[in-house]
Amino acid sequence: MLVRCLYASRATKVVGDGALDAILKQSRKNNPKRGITGMLCYANGIFVQAIEGGRREVCALLSEIVKDERNSAVEILLFEEITERRFGNWTMGQVNMASVNSALLLKYSEKAELDPFALPAAATMALLHEIADSGAIAQRNI
Repeated sequence: MLVRCLYASRATKVVGDGALDAILKQSRKNNPKRGITGMLCYANGIFVQAIEGGRREVCALLSEIVKDERNSAVEILLFEEITERRFGNWTMGQVNMASVNSALLLKYSEKAELDPFALPAAATMALLHEIADSGAIAQRNI
């Protein structure tokens, strides 16, 4: 059974490019073995991530994320059974927030910034869908 989990968290420290690259490298190494796909956004000290895969694998990964000392205030925004993956093209796609049009952010929120804690889960998921469709997924080789 496939599920999707959308969660948000706050970084416990400033996350620079090197630290973000390490997170993505680890995800891209481990996720294929688990059958996990998804995408990660990071901006202004906030992570928002959609992960998809088998229920057991997604729950196990979420448990690791909650325990990870790089995260605090982890909130599950959405957990649902799905019939197909939406983010299946990426073992872990990274959103290049610098390339996201501010009008797209304003479509879903009061300010042109990523803040999933202030949005309904459906709006955050719709924003991620539009970001994925816009081509703002970074294709850096790590």
